Amino acid sequence: MKSVKKFLAIFLIAVMAVSVFAGCSANNKATETKATEAAKADSIDYMPLVNKTHKLPDNWEKNLNTVTMTNSIKDKVEVEKKAYDAYLKLKADLEKEDIYVDLDSARRSVKEQQRIMDDFTKEYGADYAAKTVAKPGYSEHHTGLALDLYLIIDGKDITENEDMIKYKDIWAKIHEKLADYGFILRYLDGSEHITGYGYEPWHIRYIDNVDTAKEITSKGITFEEYLGTYTGGDVTVDYKEKDLKDAVIQIKCDFAFWGDCELKSIRYAGDKAVTDKNLKWLNKVNPDGKYKEIAEFLMDFHTGENTGDTTLMSNHDYKDYQWWLAKNSDGGWDIVTKGDSASE
Repeated sequence: MKSVKKFLAIFLIAVMAVSVFAGCSANNKATETKATEAAKADSIDYMPLVNKTHKLPDNWEKNLNTVTMTNSIKDKVEVEKKAYDAYLKLKADLEKEDIYVDLDSARRSVKEQQRIMDDFTKEYGADYAAKTVAKPGYSEHHTGLALDLYLIIDGKDITENEDMIKYKDIWAKIHEKLADYGFILRYLDGSEHITGYGYEPWHIRYIDNVDTAKEITSKGITFEEYLGTYTGGDVTVDYKEKDLKDAVIQIKCDFAFWGDCELKSIRYAGDKAVTDKNLKWLNKVNPDGKYKEIAEFLMDFHTGENTGDTTLMSNHDYKDYQWWLAKNSDGGWDIVTKGDSASE
């Protein structure tokens, strides 16, 4: 999920909604916020699932016990207290290997999320806001248990996602230690159709149980799979062009909204679909797109009782369901339109 820093930064210029680390011990002073006695008695459940289809539990914010710290770039970050204590132990362990991290973001209130949604809706319209900002009440950052990290390399704060993603070896070492302190990596590469988000090596989740964290990590599964909310099998992905991976991720993230559906396969329809006629058509569907590059994908999936989409039949096998995407001016892929061409 994108960090608050990412949220607010892009909000001032063109914001993105949903992460990052840095680490100087002198700046990591935390102050405890006021909380109810129930919260101080560890009354919260550390295993709630909050994602695009599962809402934050009722009264969660009232019972939450948090601390607020200041990171190396002078931003204040609010975190659930036990999660913060565990993070400090993880951080200290990493520093023994000369790996330095800090917190970019953690808790974001439902009220703040609603404000961001309202601002985006006013500025860019409801459709754009829905695509770029997590729905208030459905962001894992509401829990205070989701932490976004950023790296400090040679004394320099590396806070931008596109820069952090380059340090694969460092992230691998960080991920090896997460479970020892009750954390899991939340958004795995290739699991976008389950989590609804692309791979984020910086986004970790505290679950307050080392044994459970180790089990999830060793199996290489998502939190959803561990909790049994996703029971689908392996997904076959076939695309010919290397730069189409991001397009596939867009499709899989969108599919995660579809409720009780099991994804079977996604495949590139082939270059035969890339015609001037189809390009003109997609630009007509979205006149603001000004697209120059397009791609068609075909999907096979099965729907259950609750599809989350009134256009889909329940308990049905869909084959060759079409997805039309186009590359926007920023180099990203837009889902322009979708619909099945054949089903059985």
